[in-house]
Amino acid sequence: QGRHRGVVFLKTVVIRHPRENRKKCSLRHLVAFPDFEFHNARPGFYFDATGYTVLEMGASQMSPADAHRPILLLDSTWALLPGLRAKIGGNFVSRGLPDSVKTAYPRLSKMTQNPDGGLASIEALYAAFRLQGKTRIELLREYPFAKKFLELNGWQCDAPDGFFDGTIQI
Repeated sequence: QGRHRGVVFLKTVVIRHPRENRKKCSLRHLVAFPDFEFHNARPGFYFDATGYTVLEMGASQMSPADAHRPILLLDSTWALLPGLRAKIGGNFVSRGLPDSVKTAYPRLSKMTQNPDGGLASIEALYAAFRLQGKTRIELLREYPFAKKFLELNGWQCDAPDGFFDGTIQI
């Protein structure tokens, strides 16, 4: 468990594909958050996700009823995601996000087509927490597309005045 501003949060787990580019990763600043745990899914890696909510496209929508389970996020390119997904098992619950959540990330893939409704990892994580009833605006502070993401989704009120002062927003 982690604690932020007096509120207890269950540890969020991020499992990264080893070929994920960390320099471009929208989650890299979260490594310093005590309520996050990061794993690299190297060959032979396996994670028992029993008790977690795994974010997956096409799954039933996340809701406040899921707030008691910690989130597990698979961080990968779309093309490598099936192999990463094969590295988790156990008794977990899959949940997705509504199609109405829009990305602000300029998605360009020269290798494969991105699916409709795909989000940057940080956007998916923020939206998942929000749907659980937890506004974790601090997660977006270092994300350069955060203001645009909040605006596109009608969530500008989540960020207090001056929240993005001193950050680079595109």
